[in-house]
Amino acid sequence: IMLIAGHETTANMIALSTLALLRHPEQAAEIRDSKDPSFIANAVDELLRYLSVAHTGRRRAALEDVQVGGVLIRKGDGVIVANNVADRDPSVFTDPDKLDIRRPNARATVAFGYGIHQCIGQLLSRVELQVVHGTLWRRIPTLKLAVPFEQVRFKDDGSVYGLYALPVTWDTE
Repeated sequence: IMLIAGHETTANMIALSTLALLRHPEQAAEIRDSKDPSFIANAVDELLRYLSVAHTGRRRAALEDVQVGGVLIRKGDGVIVANNVADRDPSVFTDPDKLDIRRPNARATVAFGYGIHQCIGQLLSRVELQVVHGTLWRRIPTLKLAVPFEQVRFKDDGSVYGLYALPVTWDTE
């Protein structure tokens, strides 16, 4: 389960986050120029918040009556918690629809769940993303999309959101 779930989610997150940084070259340059592992870690947490790959929602049952946003959820009621929506909550994140790799509370993301229901592979995923982005932008600083953005095909027909392909190119000199 960890291999399959961890591969598909992380591979899609690498592609999505690379695309996001290609669309925000000033932030890719900040990552490229940083030698601070904590800065890279924060940038990855912000990318996870901004680009959740889990759009299917977490299914839970209320253990007791609870009020959420003025709505009563009764004990035993089923709820679906959409992490990607929660990570855009303006009461938690200032300007939530903006990618900001310097966001001070980026770690407050629920991209990996919350409480006892957290992804067991989150530490590995974070490390993989930190290595990718801590290396990619230094090794290939001229990375760019090989097709117009409008031609990038998003994968939204499965349980994991992502890209079918990320066509890129770079200058070789």
